[in-house]
Amino acid sequence: MTEELAPGLRRFTGWHEHWKEDVASLAVEAREGLVLIDPIDPPPELGVAEHVLLTVFFHERSTAAVGAPHLWAAKRSVRSRANRGLEVTDVAAPDAGLLGGIRAVQTARPAEVVYWLPEQRAVAVGDVLLGAGAKPRATADPLRLCPERWLGSATHDELRHSLRPLLELPVEQVLCAHGAPVRSDGLRELERVLAE
Repeated sequence: MTEELAPGLRRFTGWHEHWKEDVASLAVEAREGLVLIDPIDPPPELGVAEHVLLTVFFHERSTAAVGAPHLWAAKRSVRSRANRGLEVTDVAAPDAGLLGGIRAVQTARPAEVVYWLPEQRAVAVGDVLLGAGAKPRATADPLRLCPERWLGSATHDELRHSLRPLLELPVEQVLCAHGAPVRSDGLRELERVLAE
């Protein structure tokens, strides 16, 4: 099932065997073709993807099966993807303009970026932020930080600092891979989570 979140932006979910729940992926229509972010079992009606963007190396999911000619990932993910048979063709360099005006924002987790989708005024997030109902220890909070142990040697304070550039953007939606998306007042939710 796909859900249109904004013109040119759709969200779809698929079962994740490790998490024992549905996780989310995004489809973005860009000038350069269809872009899938962290794809898991993309529905055929989306069409053929030209680009896959990974937020974090754990989210390769259905990337190989998608077979997009362009795979974007954080620089720290390039080697780990190659070890798993996936060639990163383009590095999602922080704050550089990517296809369709999308920008990568580096997080305190060295191998993870979040993506700013300016046309849709949305932030696409892998693991560093969790939506309502996300494991582990699901809560009703619309948005929260991931468990600190997921950050390796980084701390929650360092994560908050790394995500603060998002507060300068006109964010309407925060679209998490895990948990419910924040469909409105995204900037306010980011301000709340990053101020704690």
